[in-house]
Amino acid sequence: MTSLDKPTDRDITGQDGQEGQDVTDKSVTEAALFEAFGGVRGMVETVLPGLLFVSIFTVNKDLHMSAIAALAVSLVLVAVRLVMKDTVKHAFSGVFGVAFGVVFAMMTGNAKDFYLPGMLYTLGLALAYIVTTLCGVPLIGLILGPVFKENLSWRTRNPGRKKAYAKASWAWGLILLAKCAILFPLYWWADTTQFGWVLVALKIPPFLLAVWLTWVFLAKAPAPIDVFAEMEQAEREREADRERAEASRSEGGARHRREV
Repeated sequence: MTSLDKPTDRDITGQDGQEGQDVTDKSVTEAALFEAFGGVRGMVETVLPGLLFVSIFTVNKDLHMSAIAALAVSLVLVAVRLVMKDTVKHAFSGVFGVAFGVVFAMMTGNAKDFYLPGMLYTLGLALAYIVTTLCGVPLIGLILGPVFKENLSWRTRNPGRKKAYAKASWAWGLILLAKCAILFPLYWWADTTQFGWVLVALKIPPFLLAVWLTWVFLAKAPAPIDVFAEMEQAEREREADRERAEASRSEGGARHRREV
């Protein structure tokens, strides 16, 4: 059972009840964000391959050795998750990113191109956050809706939550655009070692800032509508209706036989 599923251990009423509910809602939001974005382990899996690449390249300027080491550590991270029967989506995304980077760098012979696919992905993601928000379907809501068990109910049934998702998506989009505004000029001007260390340094802080702002916006938003619980309740009600109908038919049949 995850922290999203755990019930509260005590009932609180009145003002204390509201405060207790607020604490619970914030805890649920924090747990959902932690689950959605991979937590500390996900951040390590994101940073480690690039850190290893730039570290080895700084020492010996060997593109092939640096690329192979980065790809190998990505595969090891996936293998560890598979052995531990843990979710592999974050580790697999890291493997694909590193693999594309290795292919680009090997094809061009330029070590800086190891980072180019990731930069293009970041730029595309920034634009996706902004465009989807402008279209009224903020991307962060599409990502977190299933985690909160609300799916797309926030679009039409929970306007306060939709507004929070829009703010969070704007935050993600603008933060990632700011990151791109730093990295793309450096891609052309800086040497590989300087560029690699700057890129590694910018992996975590913008991410943490975006996650924190998302938590701030959602912690103040209305609670999510649990559409899964609603569907289960509707199914229970349909089953109860069927049982009552069957009982009514049985009773009617028994009355008919007594009358005959």
